[in-house]
Order: sequence, then C-alpha cells, then structure tokens
Amino acid sequence: MPSTREILRKVRQIEIRTNRLVTDSLTGAYHSVFKGRGMDFEEVREYAPGDDVRAIDWNVTAKMDRPFIKQFREERELTIVLMVDLSASGAFGSLDESKRELAAEIASVLAFSATKNNDKVGLLLFTDEVEQYIPPRKGRQHVLRVIREILFHEPRHTGTNVVKALDTVNHMIKRKAIVFLLTDFLQGPDGRLPTPEERQGDDLFRALGLTNKRHDLTTILLSDRREVELPNIGIIALEDAETCQLVEIDTGSAKVRKLYAKQNRERLAGLHRGLRQAGVGALPVVTGEPYVNNLRRYFEARSQRRH
Repeated sequence: MPSTREILRKVRQIEIRTNRLVTDSLTGAYHSVFKGRGMDFEEVREYAPGDDVRAIDWNVTAKMDRPFIKQFREERELTIVLMVDLSASGAFGSLDESKRELAAEIASVLAFSATKNNDKVGLLLFTDEVEQYIPPRKGRQHVLRVIREILFHEPRHTGTNVVKALDTVNHMIKRKAIVFLLTDFLQGPDGRLPTPEERQGDDLFRALGLTNKRHDLTTILLSDRREVELPNIGIIALEDAETCQLVEIDTGSAKVRKLYAKQNRERLAGLHRGLRQAGVGALPVVTGEPYVNNLRRYFEARSQRRH
C-alpha cells in the first residue's frame, strides 16, 4: 500500500497533467454536447423589435398595456457518473502506462471538464462486484478524491461484471445523468466476449441499451496494442489476470500471430456491432497514445448529430 505522501504526489501529478489537457476547446465541446435538463424561467422584459412573438407573456402584456416577453436560461447543472472497471485485466500495459492509469487520467479530464461547467461528478468502481460508490458532488476537492480512489482503491475481486455495475447505476441515480463507462470489456474465462450463439441469455447489450435510455451513456473502450497483435519474440506464457490461467504461445509462428490478431479483430467487431445496435456511443483509447483530440472530436461529432 503506497504511503499518504506517495498518494498525494500521484494525485497532484494527475491534476496538473489533466488541467493542462482540459483546454478551452475541450471544455467548450463538452458544454455544447451535454445540455442541461431544460430551460428555467428567469424574468420578463419589454418586447423589442426582432424578438420571438411566441415568447410574449400575454398576462403581463395585458396588465402593462404594452408587450412583454418571457426570458429563460438553460438549466445547466448536470450529473456526471464515472464507471471505472477495476478488474485485474486493467493492470495490463505493455508500455509505461496500464489501462487503469489511462482510465484514471481520462476520468480526471472528464471530471475537471464537468467541474469547470459547475456540474456534479459521481464515481462507481466495479469488478465482478460493485467495489465502491461515491455520490455525485461538486468541487475540486471532491474531484481529487475521485481520482485518488480510481488510482489507489484495492479491488477485492478480479473478474468483470458490467451488467451488475450498470444495474447499480440505474438503481442509485434517479434523475437523468451523463454516464461514462471506462472498461476493456474483457470478461469470461478466456478474456473475450461471448459469440452471438453463446450469448443467448447474456444481457450485456440489453443492460447497455437500458442504461442509455435512462441516462446518456458513453463507453470509453480501453485497450493495449499487445491485446490485439503479438510481437515476434518466441515462446511466451500469458496469464489471464482474472482467472490466473496460464497459456504458452509461440509468437515466432506467423500462423499463431495471424490467428491471435484475427480473433481479436472479431472480438472488437462484435463489441462495436453490439454497441451500435444498443445505440451506445463508443470512444476507443489505447495506452501510450494521445486521446484528448479524439475525445474533443467525439464530443463535437455528437453535438453536430444533435443539431
């Protein structure tokens, strides 16, 4: 367990880095795509040429004997919920960054973007059980606590159960929220999604679709290059982090490398197909690669689709 000083130093590093990444353009893109719950009445003022006549307040107009219009302001305050997968597969990273560290950084960018827009931020950490839930609140200190928990919470379990985590969010969050699900979607004994034939009765995509109807769900798909392609480095032993099963693979075999890549392409294609059918947005991110521009473009593309 790291010391308090080490924890504070790491959290501070994340805050400095993500504050630098949360640029005006990213915050603006966030604001434009995630609208408030509606419009609140603010005041009435005297009608001016060019005003929308549909906004005329006829009661006030009749009393004052001259036209007045209603003014509204957007109800901006939103609730952001970060769902972060802490299963054992998140500890993997073939470069200097694990998927869990990448998730913490992206979650921090989202949290600070929300804070700059005066929105609330909540956190749900999960494995095959819900490990921790922090109710949505505002403010920098709250965001720093969120970052600390993502980085240093010690999971009690190793597996993955996305459905249980989604059901918990649907139960805990009563009002419509913006939900970000950060996961690699690696689950099952061999770290893959079940095929359509095996998935009869599997309710992953049903749960994703249901959450997206109740809230506004975006999936952040975490991955590492070595999960989709193998280097030619001879015989290696791979351990499934969630089941502890060991498998020896001869990466010197072009046939083995090709089969490994093919299986992972099919896994990802099936995942993206299921997400599209559920109507859920997906943003792929890879350890060791820049993601902020992709995040901004994702926000901008969603904003354009809404207009």
